[in-house]
Amino acid sequence: MENKKGTTTLGLVFKDGIIAAAEHRATMGTLIAHKVAKKIYMIGDHMLLTTAGLVGDAQLLARFLRVESELYMLEREEKMPIKGAATLMANILNQRKFYPYYVQLIIGGVDSTGPHIFSIDAAGGAIEDVYTTTGSGSPYVFGVLEDGYKEGMDMEEAINIAIRAMSAAMKRDSASGDGMDVVVITSKEYKELSNEEIEKRKKELGL
Repeated sequence: MENKKGTTTLGLVFKDGIIAAAEHRATMGTLIAHKVAKKIYMIGDHMLLTTAGLVGDAQLLARFLRVESELYMLEREEKMPIKGAATLMANILNQRKFYPYYVQLIIGGVDSTGPHIFSIDAAGGAIEDVYTTTGSGSPYVFGVLEDGYKEGMDMEEAINIAIRAMSAAMKRDSASGDGMDVVVITSKEYKELSNEEIEKRKKELGL
């Protein structure tokens, strides 16, 4: 299913947090419909959602998860666990598996138990891993991460391998391109890298 979605997103765990990255291109068949598509959604200052698939479905699910996260905080006075958010989203998707949302999602963040990344498919399967990727560019991302990812990486190494993996997908997958977003979450902050920083790192990496 994932290779039908013209997108590339990734999520990975490093020593102190998680990193997510996504490119900006939205396609309709062979048409590049948008060059500024948003594929990483801030759910809270400790959690994010990346999306591949139909934009309307993705936006709806992101809004729903954001509201549920805020309600959890109001009711319990603590942040929603990443596993709880993944289970909630998986249940929503599973209930609609015969009339599905056309999405493949990554939920990632940092909670009291540490950093987590979950891959969630359209039928509601949720799998935790140290890295994952979605969309038509995912084979190229997996190639880079399989070769270069190491558990316990520091933030600098993790950001660089995320940019390297996303760049590889954008060079080879026609449905991925037009720049990228990179987000870092640690226990201290939610940070989106500037375009200038991304371009500087690409230059240093020879990309």
